[in-house]
Amino acid sequence: MSEQAEQNTSGQAEAPIEKDQLQAYFERIGYQAKWSATLDCFRTIHRLHPQCIPFENLNPFLRIPVRLGKDDLVKKLIHDQRGGYCFEHNLLFGQVLKSLGFRVKGLAARILWNAPVGAITPRGHMLLLVEAEEQTYLADVGFGGLTLTSPLLLQPDLEQETPHELFRLIMDRDQYVLQVSIKEVWKSVYSFSLEEQFQPDYEVTNWYLSNHPDSHFVTGLIAARSAPGVRYALRNSQLSVHYVEGPTEKRVLESAGEIKRVLQDTFQIRLPKEDELGNAFERIILP
Repeated sequence: MSEQAEQNTSGQAEAPIEKDQLQAYFERIGYQAKWSATLDCFRTIHRLHPQCIPFENLNPFLRIPVRLGKDDLVKKLIHDQRGGYCFEHNLLFGQVLKSLGFRVKGLAARILWNAPVGAITPRGHMLLLVEAEEQTYLADVGFGGLTLTSPLLLQPDLEQETPHELFRLIMDRDQYVLQVSIKEVWKSVYSFSLEEQFQPDYEVTNWYLSNHPDSHFVTGLIAARSAPGVRYALRNSQLSVHYVEGPTEKRVLESAGEIKRVLQDTFQIRLPKEDELGNAFERIILP
């Protein structure tokens, strides 16, 4: 593990992830091979992370603060067996990669998925740029139902296979655009530049997304998890199961108890012990 501390914008040293925290992370995702700054290790943990640590927004949905400190992320995503959204996932993943010896830079993206054509969306998503074996890769373990399950070479117009969908990067003037092939149709996921982002940048956006009354992370329930050959997605009371080589199955969950069971069993989330949990789930049940 690297002994070099990262510097934040205030000039103070940010403590690297500790060896016991790194060990706990690898146990959480089921990684048992040698720790190393190799492409094989990078690809493997990128695949395992979204299988074992789900995407979910229970904290903002229940009005619980989302904290981005390293120890907060370790406690929530590793020890408490919870998940989180992009800032939580990618900040933790970036810390792990840095500790292994990779060069990592944080970026920000404008989400284009399901946005009207030509709409200008805020830079509300976090992703990572990673140097591995003298090549540059895009890494992102926190984009919900379309989370990458493999790093992508930062090379435009190259169709790249992952354990799930086919992806590519294209250029739109000076911006990279991530696209995914859905039923042989290319759809834009998000756009980004290579301008580095820092912890204070993510803190500001994180506060907005987890507190603004109109934020979709506040107004509804979201969860996602990948598994071999399948993706699971929950939006309020609708559960979708997307098969990589088959159809999509959808069903509506009809009670708060059923939502709890799906979050625990399908998404593998240890639910927070909140008095209002059941009432919050009842509010999103379709009439």
